Amino acid sequence: MPLQQTHTRPKALAVWLIIAGVIGWWAAFQLTVEKFHLLADPDAIASCDLSPLVQCTENLDSWQGSVFGFPNPILGLTGWVAPIVVGVAILAGARFARWFWWLFEVGMLFAFCFVIWLISQSIFELGTLCPWCMVTWVVTIPTFYAVTLHLLRSGIVPVPSGVRKAAETLMGWVPLLAVVSYAIVAIIAQVQLDALQRIFQG
Repeated sequence: MPLQQTHTRPKALAVWLIIAGVIGWWAAFQLTVEKFHLLADPDAIASCDLSPLVQCTENLDSWQGSVFGFPNPILGLTGWVAPIVVGVAILAGARFARWFWWLFEVGMLFAFCFVIWLISQSIFELGTLCPWCMVTWVVTIPTFYAVTLHLLRSGIVPVPSGVRKAAETLMGWVPLLAVVSYAIVAIIAQVQLDALQRIFQG
């Protein structure tokens, strides 16, 4: 027998999904616009090219910027619609089936893993920090944590009661978990790229 589900209308999660979705979509839109500008004029300087370290052009022009044969921002333009729709639907009173949450989690897991890979490519291969890409990282990481913990605490994922209680507790610590994740990325970027000195030197 499936475990009884709780938190069937997670309003706080819904609000975050909308906020994160809007921010992520806007970052993807800005990157898409920059890509159009670069396609129209290869010699153009993107508005987010602030320095050799902090820039978008290197990322957009690299093969990592078009992993699936089209610019990565298109994934964001389509993908970030899902959290917005889910968040709005929850606030409107929707309750989703278990299979729907599982599919949503698969999408979030893909986004999280893709972002981790892009972070590694930016720092270790390209040697750049793309501003709009970093905005995407900032919202993807806590969104994945929040959705995953919700599935565990609510019984959507069949886990022991102790795990559900731990997930319930950790749900309140998602902001801290996100900050710790950002700090880890920042430390790696500093060690690998000497980011602070290069940023302040322009």
